[in-house]
Amino acid sequence: MFPNHRPRRLRRTPALRRLVTETTLRPHQLVLPMFVKEGAAEPTPILSMPGVVQHTRDTLRKAAVEAVAAGVGGIMLYGVPEVRDAVGSGGVDPDGILNVALRDLRAELGDDTVLMSDLCLDEFTDHGHCGVLDAHGDVDNDATLAVYADMALAQADAGAHLLGPSGMMDGQVGVVREALDTAGHTDTGLLAYSAKFASAFYGPFREAVESQLTGDRMTYQQDPGNVREALREVTLDLTEGADLVMVKPALAYLDVIRAVREISDVPVAAYQVSGEYAMVEAAAANGWLDRRRTVLEALTSIRRAGADVVLTYWAAEAAAWLRES
Repeated sequence: MFPNHRPRRLRRTPALRRLVTETTLRPHQLVLPMFVKEGAAEPTPILSMPGVVQHTRDTLRKAAVEAVAAGVGGIMLYGVPEVRDAVGSGGVDPDGILNVALRDLRAELGDDTVLMSDLCLDEFTDHGHCGVLDAHGDVDNDATLAVYADMALAQADAGAHLLGPSGMMDGQVGVVREALDTAGHTDTGLLAYSAKFASAFYGPFREAVESQLTGDRMTYQQDPGNVREALREVTLDLTEGADLVMVKPALAYLDVIRAVREISDVPVAAYQVSGEYAMVEAAAANGWLDRRRTVLEALTSIRRAGADVVLTYWAAEAAAWLRES
């Protein structure tokens, strides 16, 4: 035993461990995804995501204010419409639930937080796909891009600071960027869902947005086994003008987050998705895991892999814990 080689010296006290920590987790690095349901009279619990609800417009405002007070860095908003159609027209409608709720939050919060919006059609289509379908029932990439451009303008007009193109259509970032710039929304940023995998971990989210999907999205979301393809998608989005790039899901894709961090010259985000949330909540409810420690350890691992920003359903709660410590 060599007496001078004792790494444990730096682990002896909380102050020592804090002094030499290599990866930090701070409230402002966390973004809270939230759901707002059209016509809801009271919050509706999402059974597969204990503690998460579909908000009314009023409870959304209240919960958003509380999250910002806790210190979260941003809010990502999803709308749950009463009526859906084949082209997702509710997403483009200025009076659709998502755009109305964006205006509510921008009026309530101003620039006190970063207001983000999901730029995708899956919540608004009666078939549940992220785009417009052609005569054969396949997603029509270019027809979908035209709708995304209109949807982007509606969300920017409603007050979103960052738009999140999440449909994995080829060319989506470039088309949306051009539409925004042409309309004068040059300051509206794009958080590109650049590496979004066809994952089993999205299950509870489908309940949250009342998805109408049957089948899968394998033809446009990425194969979970492909890293090089993910890096190609990120490179394309950077070339097209993405202000941030994202990997989704997070915990099963930490290697992808690291690889993206190494090539990206813009901030990297990662989405700790609904299935990740549900697994920990279920294990904690059974007494198998220490809930708080597990949540913070998982979030730290995503940061350690290279994410600058983490979208997580624990954002407000974790932010409060971090401010206590």
